[in-house]
Amino acid sequence: MFERILVPVDGSDAASAALDHALDIASDRKASLYLCYVADTNEPSQTRVGTEVVDVLEGEGEDIVSDASERAADRGVAATTDVVQGATHDAIVDYVESRDVDLVVMGTHGRDGLERYVIGSVAERVVNDSPVPVLTVRGPGDATATYPYGSVLVPTDGSAHATTALRQGAAVASRHDAPLHLLTVVDESILGSDDDRTDRARDLLEDAAATAREAGADEVVTDVRTGSVPREIVSYADLNDIDLVVMGTHGRNGLDQLLLGSITERVLRTAPVPVLTTTGADDA
Repeated sequence: MFERILVPVDGSDAASAALDHALDIASDRKASLYLCYVADTNEPSQTRVGTEVVDVLEGEGEDIVSDASERAADRGVAATTDVVQGATHDAIVDYVESRDVDLVVMGTHGRDGLERYVIGSVAERVVNDSPVPVLTVRGPGDATATYPYGSVLVPTDGSAHATTALRQGAAVASRHDAPLHLLTVVDESILGSDDDRTDRARDLLEDAAATAREAGADEVVTDVRTGSVPREIVSYADLNDIDLVVMGTHGRNGLDQLLLGSITERVLRTAPVPVLTTTGADDA
């Protein structure tokens, strides 16, 4: 699990934080690291120097991946570097597929203007389109990235996508000998009996805890909360000293709605710790 890790880099603080976290993971897992800068073809970047036409973004990218590679070498992690052209999120997803990457680690904010790259919307589009899990890391001052993980949170609604995240979270918790927290939020915006939905949530968590233990988690903590789903997830992570949130990117519709893409994106933007998103029902 996680043997080939891609870090999109752009020189921003958020990308730097993501690189640091990826180096922790790569060093621990003896994983291969790929550092990629995308020269965004949607940005005007060519200029004439003397008689030659040069691409400013490609030149900047070479410097950025070189610096990132030196940081990896200082940690004893060998890295492959690339500067590619294309629309940012498409280029990242294409790179994942061409290099057989099994994890993307990326920042959720970046720069503006010609230096813009790893902005929130790009990270969210990669999360939605990536064929492999994506670990998002917010910039310094926005969140804390700790490794090894001392505690793992998986919000769950019992859907296939949430169960995939559950198995992934259980595997991470087992590797780090960390407690696994399972949370179901009864959405206050959905009409219906709170008592009935709370009872269903408890039954769901009982099944989820059994699945987590089968997947390797030793210590499992469960909780039911009522309120705004993304707000309760973030609040729980903050109050319980969670180091990693693991979520699916889609969930059920109707009364059982919980882990929809929009909810996942809101958690990505506000979580106090890194968020690992899984990609579908067949990833576990």
